[in-house]
Amino acid sequence: MIRLFIPHDLSAGAELALDSGQSRYLAAVMRQAVGDELLLFNGRDGEWRATIGAVTKRGVAVRAETPVRPQAAGPDLDLIVALVKRGRLETIVEKAAELGARRVRPVVTERTNADRARVERLTAIATEAAEQTGRLDVPGIFEPVKLETLIAGWEAGRRLLFCDEAGEARPILDVLADEAAGPWSILIGPEGGFSPAERARLRALPYAVPASLGPRILRADTAAISALTLWQAALGDWRVAIAP
Repeated sequence: MIRLFIPHDLSAGAELALDSGQSRYLAAVMRQAVGDELLLFNGRDGEWRATIGAVTKRGVAVRAETPVRPQAAGPDLDLIVALVKRGRLETIVEKAAELGARRVRPVVTERTNADRARVERLTAIATEAAEQTGRLDVPGIFEPVKLETLIAGWEAGRRLLFCDEAGEARPILDVLADEAAGPWSILIGPEGGFSPAERARLRALPYAVPASLGPRILRADTAAISALTLWQAALGDWRVAIAP
């Protein structure tokens, strides 16, 4: 069944107008008609079954009917990634959404080889991934900031998994075996790697845990997907049993 993320509050009987993009998708692409059902979520009120009430030139209107799943929060996991070229950054955001990251925070490092991110475009990619994967929220996508700015405003109690491409760290699974679940961030560096000064500063942080992703040099998108997957398997919601 089609799932759509909407910003509106969801409650029984709520009449909701979809935006132009969603209306065009339902009516022109998916050929949906009055009476067809779909699922809606907004990141706050859980997932709801809805019915299409009107299809006009002005757009599609739907009516929320019954709740299907209550709102549930995934792990408090941020992906911090140095800016890379647009195509790879879009892949990282898409896979981060699929793998359950709550936020994606692009950063600028000394060796960053890109200088901007289209946050609106990245948010659209994250939204589509959330709709397709069944999660009940959309990860937040933030404007890029300098790495030192992010560190200066670090949230108390949040751990940082520093994926150190230099290889002078314990294997990531060994590191995670000694850690506990809670608020975490995963840091992935640029294609050129962190500078010696950045590595030294990151390793000196009391909340940072250096880890190695293996003997091969990984591109940023591969490293991000690998680290998210291993973190989820070790500390995330992949370990939560699903009732039959």
